[in-house]
Amino acid sequence: MKIVSIVGKKNTGKTSLTVKVIEELTKRGHNVASIKHSHHSIEMDKENTDTWKHKQAGANLVVGVGSTTFFNVKKEHDLNRILYMLKHFDDFDFVVIEGYKNYNYPKIITSPDVRDEYTIKEVDSFTIDEKGVEELADLIEDRGHDIVDTLFANNCGYNNGESIARDIRKGELSSEDLDSIQSYLSINGKVVGLNRFVSDYLKQSVLGVISTLNLKDYGVEDVGKVELVIPDEPTPIETGERNATVLVNDKDLEINQFTNNIISNSITAMVSSLKTEGNINTIDIEIDGIEDENVMNAYISLKTNGKSVDINKFSRGILKETVFAIVNSLKIDEKIKNIKIKVEE
Repeated sequence: MKIVSIVGKKNTGKTSLTVKVIEELTKRGHNVASIKHSHHSIEMDKENTDTWKHKQAGANLVVGVGSTTFFNVKKEHDLNRILYMLKHFDDFDFVVIEGYKNYNYPKIITSPDVRDEYTIKEVDSFTIDEKGVEELADLIEDRGHDIVDTLFANNCGYNNGESIARDIRKGELSSEDLDSIQSYLSINGKVVGLNRFVSDYLKQSVLGVISTLNLKDYGVEDVGKVELVIPDEPTPIETGERNATVLVNDKDLEINQFTNNIISNSITAMVSSLKTEGNINTIDIEIDGIEDENVMNAYISLKTNGKSVDINKFSRGILKETVFAIVNSLKIDEKIKNIKIKVEE
């Protein structure tokens, strides 16, 4: 998803230019979303309609569904929150924003007095012709980028979203050069950046759990986009330092501290969810008999504090699939036949 904003002073043709840009991107076959920002109240509903009455009665969110669907929310949301939510609705190629001049996205300006470091082009919206709009769309395709905090380019030697966004705006880096992000995360309404390893790790872990479920009972034939919501309740997160030792095919796997923290915390969280008794100081997991990346018939053993833990078939399935997904995300060069993981304080 690539984002660009069109900003300028009042009566400088922002809306007309926004419409022309949307038309051109759509003509090129792109899936386009748009956002309109105003300093005044925007009413999506006419007075005395049923949905208007719902809002007047006190509903903070009103959804109208007919030949189209609209959401009418009393609260003004942060732009990044809105952009993240758009990812839930569809796989948009572009988001064209009219307004929001104080945000750090590539800007096309319609008046010189709003120029800043994020400006990629100044346009006279009243005189721009068809060729000019086409050139503008070319620029947007080249310089637009996703939510800033989701931009990573470790292969280029850095992963600071602001720096990456700056180089994309300058034309010194392409969005196609960035890490392929496999999953997106928002916590308490804030977008949390995930690099290639972490996003792939989360994706593989979640898909590992999902694979144990009887999805066809819920009308799901194939797994496509997965959306996970954890309710807004206080959830303590253990941050104690733990070390993870990983053996694949009886060979010690070298992992850095970052990967160690992810594996040890994930394994601890999974095992803790099994409601084992007492404090967990050590965890030993062994999976053997993996054939062609299939762990269905593989053997698994679990020990906490040196004692075997008896878990049911369903929990064994989840643990096997998830642990295999975690290790598989580390890009092992050979077929995985057995896995041994030890986590200790």
